[in-house]
Amino acid sequence: MTPVDILILSNGPGEVTTWVRPVVNALRQQLGDDRSVVRISVVLSPCPNATGKEGAIALSYPEVDRVQPAEHFWQFLLWGKTFENWDWRSRGVVVFLGGDQIFPVVIGKKLGYRTVVYAEWEARWHNWIDRFGVMKPQVAARVSQKYAHKCTVVGDLMLEAQGQLLTANSCTDAINHVSTQDSALSTELIGVLPGSKAAKLTQGIPLMLAIAEHIHLNRPQTKFVIPVAPTLDLQTLASFGDSQKNPFVEIFGLSGVSLIIPEDNKSKPSLKTQTGLTIELSQDNPAYDLLSQCRICVTTVGANTAELGALGVPMIVLLPTQQLDAMRSWDGLPGLLANLPGVGSTFAKVINWVFLRRKGLLAWPNIWAQEEIVPELVGKLQPEEVGEIVLDFLAHPEKLDDMRDKLRQVRGESGAAQKIAQIVSEEIGK
Repeated sequence: MTPVDILILSNGPGEVTTWVRPVVNALRQQLGDDRSVVRISVVLSPCPNATGKEGAIALSYPEVDRVQPAEHFWQFLLWGKTFENWDWRSRGVVVFLGGDQIFPVVIGKKLGYRTVVYAEWEARWHNWIDRFGVMKPQVAARVSQKYAHKCTVVGDLMLEAQGQLLTANSCTDAINHVSTQDSALSTELIGVLPGSKAAKLTQGIPLMLAIAEHIHLNRPQTKFVIPVAPTLDLQTLASFGDSQKNPFVEIFGLSGVSLIIPEDNKSKPSLKTQTGLTIELSQDNPAYDLLSQCRICVTTVGANTAELGALGVPMIVLLPTQQLDAMRSWDGLPGLLANLPGVGSTFAKVINWVFLRRKGLLAWPNIWAQEEIVPELVGKLQPEEVGEIVLDFLAHPEKLDDMRDKLRQVRGESGAAQKIAQIVSEEIGK
């Protein structure tokens, strides 16, 4: 086989963790691990949701050979040169996994490579892109008949959580991720997923921890765990529970939070509130084994709802609106406008006001089902009210079973990454 380069284009934390990871894994399974034959590079483009750690995360994947972070993207797009002046092989494929679909068109032309686009909701630039792996048949149906042959339905990459979990080692004692001597029968594990970006954590951490305090007060057997996003360090996470740094701590009635890092390596770090509640912090990534043991999760909107849905884990999705301009994690132009220096706050308020008036379904399982199968709570949420909803679910396990069954029905089939890898392999042959 003639040596080839595979260039992955991606952008935000969700795409890097839920799209890039399974695709590069599938590419190595399909094309082999000989780097002298197949080299995989990742180039990131700017994203309003980015944390700055996406490059390091992509580089941590053993299948990836080299990564260029987002700050050097425009130089590469305009001039075709990376910051480190990478060499490129004569043959290759550009694979789009996040950003703007015009990027693979431009870069593919500059490098003389074939182009493959994963199209989640819409396929664009049909005449210039060589192949599309589309999420659903409806995406392909909107493509002109002239270019329909370029489209292959591959499924939803966000569902790869299911496939990765099923191929992982079965973990019958995964409940031990939480430091407790209680048996799995008496302990109710609840996952807390406040997000990874400041725009969500500012309200998410104090709200969700106050909810946890209310639940634990009324149901002492409950245990709580936060699967910490790989883009987030523990000190930063804990700072959102500090009333001196975050005014929402007092607004939501949280008593304050301290970060506990054990000196030994046997225990996991945790957040401890002044009421004595301990919330364990798990840095295992991916956290599928842990999440699968949760009776229910309290989460914000985003890719985590897709992962929970793929795992069949019941959830309640929260979008607090106590401060409209704090919600700045939109994709595309709205996200860029909301984060502009000086005027971003005004844009954020307007964008979020319009969004709340036109709000549709937010959680991925609900979008898949086109109905609300997991509760979505939006507005000026109060910890006690949300806590009572969680307590009602815990007191009526048949409701959780019903939600779990519906999640399993809508999550579809995994395998999108393998199908994309097959498309790339075919394009290499051309």
